[in-house]
Amino acid sequence: MATSTEPAPVAGFADASAAALAAQLRRRADAALEHCLPAASIQPEHLHTAIRYAVMGGGKRLRPLLVYASALLCGVPVERVDAIAAAIELVHAYSLVHDDLPALDNDDLRRGRPTTHVAFDVATAILVGDALQAHAYRVLATDATLGSDAARRQLVLDLAAASGAAGMAGGQAMDMEAAGSRADLAQLEHICRLKTGRLLEAALLMPSRLAEGLLPQQLVALQQCGERFGLAFQLADDLLDIEAPARLSGKPQGSDHRNQKPTMASLLGREAAHRRLAALQEAALASLAAWGGEAEFLRWLCRTQLRVPGAGPVSDGLP
Repeated sequence: MATSTEPAPVAGFADASAAALAAQLRRRADAALEHCLPAASIQPEHLHTAIRYAVMGGGKRLRPLLVYASALLCGVPVERVDAIAAAIELVHAYSLVHDDLPALDNDDLRRGRPTTHVAFDVATAILVGDALQAHAYRVLATDATLGSDAARRQLVLDLAAASGAAGMAGGQAMDMEAAGSRADLAQLEHICRLKTGRLLEAALLMPSRLAEGLLPQQLVALQQCGERFGLAFQLADDLLDIEAPARLSGKPQGSDHRNQKPTMASLLGREAAHRRLAALQEAALASLAAWGGEAEFLRWLCRTQLRVPGAGPVSDGLP
């Protein structure tokens, strides 16, 4: 799925800052998504219009950025992982559409605009999620740049494991079951590892399937970084729900409290939660020691994405 007309980025920063590289890779992810999505003019037009609304309506493209960062780190050309970046983002988009539904979080704002079920209707939003999940696996299964049938099958299995009952969907189910309960920190962290962390881990590990000559400790480092990144990212999101108004977060403030969801932030308290977030961020950075100086772009993502808007002067350079 070679989709972008821009030159492939390099892993270093001689020609561009990390922020500029991130912006370039974000545009590449958008192009990959545009390439794989059906046009709104194709039947069923209403469904395809809603699909494009859900996927192409903004967002940081964090998961694709992690895919590309991993590819650069592992020596895999970025054009070979466009399909991985797109597939993971399609699964993420489907999860947001379903998560916003009245039966789950019942949110009416996402990325600063009406959620899919509000902009269209609940039935359409359900079908959007169904179609996006199926399409993600089709993208992986049919993209020849990913290699052999066996290689593509392994990538499909990786994404299925990260997003199914042993991953994201299972974490969502446990999250719902915990509503109104007094879950302890270990339980909440386990939920977050499944609900958020597994897909982020997959974004870092799936590109390594296409690499050659990686050391075992380098693969372990990617897995550990993904797990710690996922916990930190979820904790930052919990704090965002408490601290950031909708104009900053793009979604309703206080959604977790309204839905009686216990979170790491509500359990720890704001000050302790910020300390825990800083510790998790440092742990994610430390896990990359096996990669030495080659991991600078991934370290930059850890520093800029694992924080709460308004908590400091660092800019991530992402619109």
